[in-house]
Amino acid sequence: MSKTFTAQDVASHNTANDCWIIVGNKVYDVTPFLEEHPGGKKILLKVGGLDATKEFIKFHNDSVLQSVAAKYYIGDVVAASEKKEEKKEEKKKPKTKFDTVPYCDPAWYQDFASPYYNDSHRRFRDAVRDFVEKEIMPFVDEWDDAKKVPREVHEKCFKAGFLPIAIGLPWSREYSGDYVAGGISPDELDTFHELILVDELSRCGAGGVVWALMGGLGIGMPPVVHFGSDELKSRVIPPCVRGEKVICLCITEPSGGSDVANLTTVATKTPDGKHYIVNGEKKWITNGTFADYFTVAVRTGDKGMGGISMLLIERDMPGVRTRAMKCSGMWGSGTAYVTFEDVKVPVENLIGEENQGFMCIMYNFNHERFGLAVQATRFARVCYEEAFRYAMKRKTFGKRLIDHQAIRTKLAHMARQIESTQYNLEAMVYQVSQMNHFEALTKLAGSLALLKAQSSQLMEYCAREAAQIFGGLSYTCGGQGAKVERLYREVRAYAIPGGSEEIMLDFGMKMAVKKSKL
Repeated sequence: MSKTFTAQDVASHNTANDCWIIVGNKVYDVTPFLEEHPGGKKILLKVGGLDATKEFIKFHNDSVLQSVAAKYYIGDVVAASEKKEEKKEEKKKPKTKFDTVPYCDPAWYQDFASPYYNDSHRRFRDAVRDFVEKEIMPFVDEWDDAKKVPREVHEKCFKAGFLPIAIGLPWSREYSGDYVAGGISPDELDTFHELILVDELSRCGAGGVVWALMGGLGIGMPPVVHFGSDELKSRVIPPCVRGEKVICLCITEPSGGSDVANLTTVATKTPDGKHYIVNGEKKWITNGTFADYFTVAVRTGDKGMGGISMLLIERDMPGVRTRAMKCSGMWGSGTAYVTFEDVKVPVENLIGEENQGFMCIMYNFNHERFGLAVQATRFARVCYEEAFRYAMKRKTFGKRLIDHQAIRTKLAHMARQIESTQYNLEAMVYQVSQMNHFEALTKLAGSLALLKAQSSQLMEYCAREAAQIFGGLSYTCGGQGAKVERLYREVRAYAIPGGSEEIMLDFGMKMAVKKSKL
């Protein structure tokens, strides 16, 4: 149980050798932090022994309390009058535990009626949110700067009961066990649980962290799951879903990405037919710098899509080299340039049939674009939430930003587009849940392509408008505008990968023309 102090107790600790402050009714002994404070120790000494909540929120996000201040926390402030106020506030609280600011979460989080969600979704959502807020959010800046998420975090995600969902459904008890976050049965899982998972993870406001944890499983593992041999599955899937190893997808090459049918990495069979010799290069490979397995598209036949195969290449095979790429965003995701030089790969590592690899690639396109759309939509919502909260406390010309009509208009345009895209996304997920895979692949491909383009353009719009509201703070790495600054840099990672906006929009119309009876 935490120690308790009165305001009078704290007031006496106001010197350079003994400095306490109050932030949000919590007491912090910041004496060891005085020399480390970025603004200098005098700023802290000015509020030594006092309630510094107002001063704190002017310059910091709540996440600082978790990531930095937590080590200096020593107890709580108590007073009879404050206890009475707390009781009054409790009566006013709505029954939902989620954000009471409209549009900071999807409507069903605030007890709006929805035909899509049931109690299993609520329990799953609660469990994932608790995990993300405790195990991910406080460390995002640290991991992003390090350009890598610690492997033990992957393992924690598995133990928390949700990492295997990144592959897509159905959940495999054989490889993933029986425990699912929220205590729900694997048999209860549907596509809305996957939507919730990706959405909640994206609340961290760092695409690179999300991709580090789920990117490889979401795009590199499905070919193995759906087309790999039983031996390959039993060897590769278990350590990856447990977070012990990482897999990535290698398709894009220096010469291009969207034109998959014309890739040039070559795999030639040895005379004895027991191995493939692989030569070629792959570029912008998510998770490539720290991946253990590479699901690689290679050319084993003639030109075009009919000559493509998929191979599972392992890092410890001689001739595999990776080097980190310096990108404007997605730092934690391990983007790599991958080189294969005379890599000897056993034929048993062939995924699917020889020269039929194009289908293995196409099979997962809808799933990949769905995941990107969920992330981009939540990132747009994060930008809105950060901007809204900042506008509520920042004052200019004698009044809060939120009291300026121009700022409210910016927020309104962000909110209306976020909500529209969310409803489109949920309707699309429902359609996916009602169709088998191949039916969805043909009926929904065009619509999902348009949704993917809509979500990335939404993210770009909200990142820009949030940056304008934050002003110079959104141009600075770290601090109050950290999430907005980071997401603004990461916009291109959603507008280009998985099918660029231009290709997605064109594809959506090509599918419309194809289905048209005019």
